[in-house]
Amino acid sequence: MMRSLEFEALLDISARVGADPLLVQGAGGNTSIKELGTLWIKASGLWLAQARQRDVMVPVALDPLLDALDRNDPACEKAQDFVISEMNPSGLRPSIETTVHALMPQKVVIHVHCVETIATAVQTNGAAIAAERLAGISHVFVPYARPGLPLARAIAERMQEKTAVLVLGNHGLAVAAETVADAAILLTDVSRRLTVQRRAAPAADLAALSRLAVNSGYSLPDDIRLHAVATDLESCRIAAGGSLYPDHVIFLGKGCVIAAPDETAVSIETTRRDRGESLPPLLLFPGKGVLVEKGISAGALAMARCLADVTARIPASGRLRYLSDAENAELLGWDAEKYRQKLNRAGQALQ
Repeated sequence: MMRSLEFEALLDISARVGADPLLVQGAGGNTSIKELGTLWIKASGLWLAQARQRDVMVPVALDPLLDALDRNDPACEKAQDFVISEMNPSGLRPSIETTVHALMPQKVVIHVHCVETIATAVQTNGAAIAAERLAGISHVFVPYARPGLPLARAIAERMQEKTAVLVLGNHGLAVAAETVADAAILLTDVSRRLTVQRRAAPAADLAALSRLAVNSGYSLPDDIRLHAVATDLESCRIAAGGSLYPDHVIFLGKGCVIAAPDETAVSIETTRRDRGESLPPLLLFPGKGVLVEKGISAGALAMARCLADVTARIPASGRLRYLSDAENAELLGWDAEKYRQKLNRAGQALQ
């Protein structure tokens, strides 16, 4: 298939953005371009970072999808019914956020889970913070709604004709423009404006963590940056409060497991098995650091890094909106996310 220069440029920016863990983690985030009535969007479960190494874009019939959105057709939820199959030889499924991209009228849309944006968007006054820092940019703050059709409806209710930036509560950021270059410039500008100073974290106590991991299914992570969420007690307190954004729930489970002073990885494993509970990919030991499951997926590792990056940017005085029990359960029981979880477990997202 012949691709336009803009399409090629989108693949370039997709790979670049996908390789930056401060913008995208694992299979999160997506990009799109509208050409000749077709919305090309990143496939569900695949990594933007792989955009130049494998086929990651799915063709969706734009007008039929928009018409269905107007009718509140439940088929919009997965958008699978609107894929142009003859142009999709790999049989990929479109992103769970296809409707968001369809609703933004601009040609190019870039959606990221920018840690600077998330650190703002989880605060109860996130809309006011965004309004101050994004003054002069046509933006809308959209309170949390489950990705998919609920989020699309929330955006449709608030978006205006010239809206180019969506700050998504407890979620992330979407920017739109008529060219890939302009979208990239806008993404850089918005991310810069929302940047805050990261709280410094003490070094991990690797010797203590090694002792805590003895005879367990957990080990030290290779990336020492993961430890900051536990060695910085303020970040640890924030993490202990619950889940702050959807991908945390999908890849790390609901909330975080914070070890008590006398607990080890083995004792946590025993307690959870006795209760019939699954083992978490990540354990936080306050003041010491973290341990990760020995078989942890690449997606879960990326989200563990994201947790450290986000919590370090939330001010100690910040008032936070955590996802409710119902919102956590909704994400964990959602078919579209079960598909992503299946890909993550199978390692297909890395191929």
